[in-house]
Amino acid sequence: MTLHALLVLPSGDPPLDPTPDEARSLLRRELLSPDYHDQDLVQRLLTWLERLIDRGVTSASGTPPLQTLAVMVVALALITGLVLLLSRARRTARAAGARRAVLTDEAVTAAQLRARAEAALADGRCEDALVDAFRALALRQVERGRLDDTPGATAHEVALALAAQHPTLRARVDTGADLFDGVLYGDRRATHEQALAVLTLDDDLAGVR
Repeated sequence: MTLHALLVLPSGDPPLDPTPDEARSLLRRELLSPDYHDQDLVQRLLTWLERLIDRGVTSASGTPPLQTLAVMVVALALITGLVLLLSRARRTARAAGARRAVLTDEAVTAAQLRARAEAALADGRCEDALVDAFRALALRQVERGRLDDTPGATAHEVALALAAQHPTLRARVDTGADLFDGVLYGDRRATHEQALAVLTLDDDLAGVR
């Protein structure tokens, strides 16, 4: 039995080439199956992968060790591809779900959020500084009656409302909202300059009459 024949799956499935690229390609095709809309994705993938490995082991029984090793290499490549795909899917899902509320249920004032942001920036925690700075910005506008206290308002909803009132600051407000979502929900890093820019925007909005 040749290695190519050994790696042909039953039921007309495509041949497996023991490379990570082919493994990822197979996993992507499997992910496109409409069946995943009806079942838990991870469990379905694990079941499929287990069945695939069982087939390979059964086919490899009684064959030379080199061919058995080849099957194991394919299985390892598939597992590697699965891990990469699931990891990317989690990141994508977090980014897609980034339209979440700016303000939490935490009992805090805009001044307290601002002080917390400044302290975080001084400590070099730029991500914390940026998030608290944007929340301080939003809450300050609520406290001053310039922004409706709308529970669950997202960063971009806040930006849209502020931009309507202050068109000259639209670009900066939109950028602040993008940074907030990217840092808090997209695992994006923030720089000192970006956090400082949001703090400065808070100052400028506070001074607008």
